[in-house]
Amino acid sequence: MTHKGSCHCGKVTFEVDGEIGTAVSCNCSICQRKGSLLWFVPRDSLRVEGEDALSSYTFNKHVIQHRFCATCGMHPYGEGTDPKGNAVAAVNIRCLEGIDLESVPVQHYDGRSR
Repeated sequence: MTHKGSCHCGKVTFEVDGEIGTAVSCNCSICQRKGSLLWFVPRDSLRVEGEDALSSYTFNKHVIQHRFCATCGMHPYGEGTDPKGNAVAAVNIRCLEGIDLESVPVQHYDGRSR
């Protein structure tokens, strides 16, 4: 299944392939503030239009690029690698169209303790 999404102002749009099984709610210092619900997918499953409108933010170990629209500030996804070295994207499902958020099981991750 292909899902479509965007930032708030629409300068960044994207499509991502896959089935949303669960979303992750992380309590680290940035995720708690953003309120994202993250769906992890292989990075090549995500196609982004308007990447030139994105900025990146990294902190702590600098292993995740938190991508956000420089105009509206929305955080549609982040990029990094999984423990096996594979490129992954953490898609904010709150930025996807037509998603019933209440139907997606949420796994809580204690990123604050990591």
